[in-house]
Amino acid sequence: MPSPRLEEITTDNLMAACAIAVRPDQEGLVEPVARSLAEAYVQPDVAWPRLIVDGDRPVGFLMAFLDIQWRPEDPTDVRSGLWRLNIAADQQGRGYGRFAVAAVAEELRRRGTDRLITTWVPGAHGPERFYRRLGFRLTGERSGDQVVGELAL
Repeated sequence: MPSPRLEEITTDNLMAACAIAVRPDQEGLVEPVARSLAEAYVQPDVAWPRLIVDGDRPVGFLMAFLDIQWRPEDPTDVRSGLWRLNIAADQQGRGYGRFAVAAVAEELRRRGTDRLITTWVPGAHGPERFYRRLGFRLTGERSGDQVVGELAL
């Protein structure tokens, strides 16, 4: 099992974070890290971006969302979860994705949240099997073209 850690995005690791690239068949399923960082920059109150590093090697990127109003018509429906997960193409299958989900779950528990939400594009090359193996269940909701999954914490 790898011994990864999370690092905040800084000027020292920004370029390494932006260089994280998923497999070509996954490119349409998750936004590039640079776009995620742009979204984090304009939404600093809700975005929690982190570089996943093993030793001195960047292996992935994650970004959580914190306490967003999920449905505009229901101000009491506030949720947190995993917004983006990009594991470098040559690092997939080594436990870094599981580590990332566990790290977000730990952060959300620390903040008093009892469930972790994520969304994904359904389809043959999508991450549904990965999330379902980790215990996520489909909520029956959709967010744009993505399905919504939930993990009880």
